[in-house]
Amino acid sequence: MGMYTPPFSVSAKSIRLISDISARLERYIIRMEQSGSLYLRRVNRIKTIQGSLAIEGNTFTESQITDVLEGKRVIAPRRELQEVRNAIKAYESFTSFDPFSKRDLLKAHGIMMEGLVDHPGYFRTGGVCVAGKEGIIHIAPPANRVSVLMGDLFEWLKQADDHMLVKSCVFHYEFEFIHPFDDGNGRIGRLWQSRILAEWNPVFEYVPVENLVYAHQREYYQAINRSTEESNSGIFTEFMLEIILKALDTRSSIQPDSVHDSAGFFVNDPINDPVNDPINQILSLISGKPDITYEGLAEKTGNSRATIKRKITALKKEGKLCRRGSNKTGFWEILP
Repeated sequence: MGMYTPPFSVSAKSIRLISDISARLERYIIRMEQSGSLYLRRVNRIKTIQGSLAIEGNTFTESQITDVLEGKRVIAPRRELQEVRNAIKAYESFTSFDPFSKRDLLKAHGIMMEGLVDHPGYFRTGGVCVAGKEGIIHIAPPANRVSVLMGDLFEWLKQADDHMLVKSCVFHYEFEFIHPFDDGNGRIGRLWQSRILAEWNPVFEYVPVENLVYAHQREYYQAINRSTEESNSGIFTEFMLEIILKALDTRSSIQPDSVHDSAGFFVNDPINDPVNDPINQILSLISGKPDITYEGLAEKTGNSRATIKRKITALKKEGKLCRRGSNKTGFWEILP
């Protein structure tokens, strides 16, 4: 019996994207060196953590995560603070994880989910399904198959001759399909893809791919679902390669003299920072809490109520958002 091979195809577009990513990497590395890599690494690590946790509904901003890193007091829900502290520890351990080791994946989950689940660092022992707006969209394999399936996946990752960019994407999809943990599958899947990428080129430790996934999270889940429907993770691979390319383009377009403020921290550029654009923040917050108020949106995004109202008016005109019911008892609906 031969080695298990996940079902995927590599499109012509994916091949072009691999070529483009390889070319962009050289420029990205040069830009990192010119711009003061210590600061940029810190900034990109914060962006990575904020983006990956925000996909899971965590409301921490980059400045709040910075405060946690610096040991400052942060007033926030206990669970969200625990998620941030755990993610910081997990990414600090990034290079210590062997990307080809099932044991190290369990170790990463133990760090990432400490105090958040009953059995951090262990595969699930029960059934699990993934639900969407229209009901159950995926029933994961039974628990008694998880360890074997993950073992097969790691063996393929280690032995297959495919390009590491492709393998990182396929692994990410297959991991989410298996859904090996009770909770934390999303953040661990994204962490592990970055770790696999860093094995190919160490600079990926500081490329905030997760940040761009957050900015395109609807398409992220659509790509996962389409791959499942067609039994071909090549669809998800193509999407993630586009995200990786965008992550490299976004960061490499920052000019060295605009990277830091007087304290040495990154100054947000809305053109190059889609995650912190109020539009994306508003849509993300509404998707998690459809009855959120203007005041709530203003507080969470750090913008004025007038700015929020202006952005929502623009979203309505573009047909991306509508209000159902009254201002007091109604809710927002994000339109497809």
